[in-house]
Amino acid sequence: MEKVTSSEELMETIISMNSEHSVRQFLIPGKGKFTVVLQEEDHLSISSEVKVNPELKRMIDESRVEYKQGKGMSTSELLKSLSPKDFE
Repeated sequence: MEKVTSSEELMETIISMNSEHSVRQFLIPGKGKFTVVLQEEDHLSISSEVKVNPELKRMIDESRVEYKQGKGMSTSELLKSLSPKDFE
């Protein structure tokens, strides 16, 4: 398991993922162990699942509203919120 000690290393880990290397496990000291799974973006699949599962549609709609209200954060914002102290 690789050890990630900075937000730059975390971003490099994510960027290096592809369809052949789609699962990465890493440790952020002081935070814990993480597993990231790369999935191809498939709008039709999400659309199909929303039609089958009304609860999923409700959750997505709520998430969009909360994000617009400033209650969510993007990956970039998450990375910016991390400091070197978080990796100790």
